[in-house]
Amino acid sequence: MAAKSFDLIVIGAGPGGYVAAIRGAQLGLKVAIVERENLGGICLNWGCIPTKALLRSAEVFHLMHRAKDFGLTADKIDYDLEAVVKRSRGVAKQMEGGVKHLLKKNKVEVFMGEASIPAKGKVSVKSDKGHEDLTAKNIVLATGARARELPGLEADGKRVWTYRHALQPVHDPKKLLVIGSGAIGIEFASFYNTLGADTTVVEVMDRVLPVEDEEISKFAKKAFEKQGMTIMQKATVKKLDRAADKVTAHIERDGKVEKLDFDTVISAVGIVGNTEGLGLEDLGVKVDRTHVVTDEYCRTSIDGLYAIGDIAGAPWLAHKASHEGVMVAELIAGQKPHPVKPESIAGCTYCHPQVASVGLTETKAKEQGYDIKVGRFPFIGNGKAVALGEPEGLVKTIFDAKTGELLGAHMVGAEVTELIQGYVVGRQLETTEEDLMNTVFPHPTLSEMMHESVLDAFDRVIHM
Repeated sequence: MAAKSFDLIVIGAGPGGYVAAIRGAQLGLKVAIVERENLGGICLNWGCIPTKALLRSAEVFHLMHRAKDFGLTADKIDYDLEAVVKRSRGVAKQMEGGVKHLLKKNKVEVFMGEASIPAKGKVSVKSDKGHEDLTAKNIVLATGARARELPGLEADGKRVWTYRHALQPVHDPKKLLVIGSGAIGIEFASFYNTLGADTTVVEVMDRVLPVEDEEISKFAKKAFEKQGMTIMQKATVKKLDRAADKVTAHIERDGKVEKLDFDTVISAVGIVGNTEGLGLEDLGVKVDRTHVVTDEYCRTSIDGLYAIGDIAGAPWLAHKASHEGVMVAELIAGQKPHPVKPESIAGCTYCHPQVASVGLTETKAKEQGYDIKVGRFPFIGNGKAVALGEPEGLVKTIFDAKTGELLGAHMVGAEVTELIQGYVVGRQLETTEEDLMNTVFPHPTLSEMMHESVLDAFDRVIHM
């Protein structure tokens, strides 16, 4: 059978891949996309979306327990974990159906199966029905990543879980160990802790959420501990002893090892790029520590071969992948898109309280030689935050003292994952402190804290 020919073949239908395929089709390209598991990839099916559904249930559960604070009465508050998970899976399934509809609407041909690249410009798709050969001048790798597993800490799906197991738990954790306090680890810690699990978080670095600004990390840690979590920093899980009903963790800290028992362990120690089985080595594609090496336009060392999203390196964020997908599709179609700037991509963590940031931390700004001005504004000084019953939080902004450039913004508190986009737009437009100070923010809103933080950096704060 003759190979089917396309202008663009995308391997992987996650938030990078399916967006690249749709944008390519919009620009008149004949596009195919290959996916081995679920349309929408990890994000829609096993990551961003279903975890947010779980966390929303936890948030409502938390608010129900605070009913008295709002002059309300709620009795016999409880949860049904099976029903919570069922809702989460339903949300994911709905979103997957939406992606299927969008691909069909844009006339993208979908191939379900395992893809490999036997030669430049060629893709072989293997499925239960056999295999098909496809050709295209341009191929985009968007195969994503999977959970990293450390020797001795491998998941078994019973007592030791990855994020996938945590999304469809086989039991309700009552004494939980989370290894790693990045976004994935701390979100699951927050979810299960809110449902009542006795939760311990072990982090090898000197603080939780180690990629965040140090001040924000400290604030978040205090909030987590106030909620009952045990946070162990500068600590390492050396090994796990597994039994039918428990796991004994050997945790080293300050040169001493202590043994602690848990009924469940979630390992969240990073990710590994899905580069295997694609034939990249034979093609001569440069791969560094499981991630494909690209230039600023996501071009690999092979002409006509691109890599986007998690397989192409940090930051490992769905919105970064999507934007890269659009950029690459436009580049292939002959347009002149701007490259994606990692330093202007927001990071969001949906724990309680939420954490969000963009740009340089205070430490990084100083390390890069900037003379900086730093502004802060607490949630307790904001009328909307107090009215919402969410007075714990902080907005922090960092500026270049010489030019007024917004170098970074860091937040912890209610709904900061929504607020951060204001600063992202500001950075994209190369906003200065004067632009932000002269912007009228609506009242009463949480966004007013963004204004006040900027004012504080230049000694003009009003409400503090």
